[in-house]
Amino acid sequence: MSHAAYDRWVFDLDGTLVDVDPNYVHEVMGRVGDRLGYGFTGRQAETLWHGFGGDRGEHLRAWGIDPDRFWSVFHDEEDAAARAEATFLHEDAAVVGELDAPTALVTHCQQYLTAPVLSALDIRDWFDAVVCCDAETGWKPDPEPVRRALSAADAGSGRGVLVGDTPGDVGAAWNAGLEAAHVERHGHERRGCCVVGDRRVRRVDELA
Repeated sequence: MSHAAYDRWVFDLDGTLVDVDPNYVHEVMGRVGDRLGYGFTGRQAETLWHGFGGDRGEHLRAWGIDPDRFWSVFHDEEDAAARAEATFLHEDAAVVGELDAPTALVTHCQQYLTAPVLSALDIRDWFDAVVCCDAETGWKPDPEPVRRALSAADAGSGRGVLVGDTPGDVGAAWNAGLEAAHVERHGHERRGCCVVGDRRVRRVDELA
């Protein structure tokens, strides 16, 4: 990767730098469904996990599930140690550790899950700042968590990019005044839409 391509970098985590074993996804969603009294199909589980087809809340409401109830049960069912064990780093993401510019991480993955994952994969020191989105910071495409991360990384100026895998990442980049690089690891047919950013790549190390 060309380290001079950007003066500051922001990355999404899940689906961009890391992913989890598909079996873990279906196991967790199966337990969540049992508690909600709803039998998620394999496709529905993957849609919710990866954010396929747009807003997760809209999908849940269409299936007759209250989004707040879903997320409460979902977070209750996730075990941090199990999540970390099931998570793997994409091979092409290793270049992030070589960047010589301010680098931040902004993720919807909650802190109790993010910290063990970064520790297990030994990648915490890749980032000058880590922001886990919540009700206080806002959720991508809201630019606030991105701005907080850049401020914490002392990266307030220069050409910047946010690298992510969802439309929300692209929106957050543009709303924060950054270029948007979309990493498509599933294909637009499976995702249910074609995400268009300033850059469209299949691997993080293509951003040269």
